[in-house]
Amino acid sequence: MTTDGPEFGPSSRVTDEGDPLVARLRAAGCVFAEDEARLLREAAGSGPQLEALADRRMAGEPLEYVLGWAEFLGLRIAVEAGVFVPRRRSELLAREAAALAAASRRADDAGAPPVVVDLCCGSGAVGAAVASAVPGIELHAADVDPLAVAVARRNVEPFGGRAHEGDLFAALPQSLRGRVGVIAANAPYVPSAAIALMPPEARDYEPLAALDGGADGLDIQRRVAAGAGEWLVPRGHVLIETSKQQSAVTAALLAEAGFRTRIVRDPEIGGTVVIGEWEALSDPTPTIPFL
Repeated sequence: MTTDGPEFGPSSRVTDEGDPLVARLRAAGCVFAEDEARLLREAAGSGPQLEALADRRMAGEPLEYVLGWAEFLGLRIAVEAGVFVPRRRSELLAREAAALAAASRRADDAGAPPVVVDLCCGSGAVGAAVASAVPGIELHAADVDPLAVAVARRNVEPFGGRAHEGDLFAALPQSLRGRVGVIAANAPYVPSAAIALMPPEARDYEPLAALDGGADGLDIQRRVAAGAGEWLVPRGHVLIETSKQQSAVTAALLAEAGFRTRIVRDPEIGGTVVIGEWEALSDPTPTIPFL
């Protein structure tokens, strides 16, 4: 699995310690060997196919790539090799974005549906989850990687979403400028020097551009904070996933750009999100409650 462990929902574990596939997976270092054996068997159409899938997993390939999907907030999100695998901690980002989109829709029942942007979308998991929770939104997903955009398109189009290729806001249609209610950004935030310390499944298989956030991990977040305001409606929101250690600095970046900020955490899944409300304050001061 990727860095967060299994992300495939409640376990129906194979408990037979004599199961040879479980034993082989465990010997290869798969901590959740019982769950993985079950999922591999479900994915395989034949004995030879199961062997091929198991060989890929035991060689270190992320389970999500082997299966072709990852579970995210109850959805089966398509993934492919070379595309960032959605983490369970990002479910906090999706939940908070969905809550804000739903509130925006309730506040303006007679108006146009709220516009939601999944920025640095990877597979489009966050956007798909928001659209699933809040039907009828206008969803746009954007990523600089053409492979990610192709995969995101498969995940967001069933919800009426569109996926765009380009560098951050440059990917978006100009018609969205000043119309977006919610921007959810899972920009890369791992410091460059820490990439080597990541689990092999991430550093050896996932695209570096989806992981590396520069010297302090915040290079892309700075650009998101600086550019988000001109795309948002008044009192619109930008949400940035970050780490617990980086969250105060992420909040300060948004405050400096004119946002009123707060930090939300979910210790159970290890998620941290900084939420900025667009107010274009003349003398912005961050408001940072630690939840």
